[in-house]
Amino acid sequence: MEAKRENITLVLHKPKYGGNVGSVLRCAKNMGFPQIFVVGTKDLNREEMAMMATKEAAHLIDHIQYYDTLKEALGNFQYVVGTTARIGAGRGPIVTPREMAKKIVEVSQENKVALVFGSEDKGLANEDIRLCHL
Repeated sequence: MEAKRENITLVLHKPKYGGNVGSVLRCAKNMGFPQIFVVGTKDLNREEMAMMATKEAAHLIDHIQYYDTLKEALGNFQYVVGTTARIGAGRGPIVTPREMAKKIVEVSQENKVALVFGSEDKGLANEDIRLCHL
């Protein structure tokens, strides 16, 4: 069984650099993920995004959906996965990428799934992680 990619959205919370968003757009295009949400940042450098997205994915820049808050962005998802490199109190269970992928394949068959990535410098805060199921 494969993930139902049309049910998976990549959510970038407070990204700092347009080039990094462009790289995510390129990855999303290559992997078949149709939607990118950007939260808390609306003034990213479009030229940097386009350069890193490459010509194959640059058209996705016009399809980015922008939100002010993470809670608002996640409102229509049945399952939310937060990514973090930090461990400790309040961070939830630690799941390997392989375990997470299996769960996403299963859940995406019938549910809208958000994969949430934090900012380049601070990642996701504890209050952001609390909005996630995994």
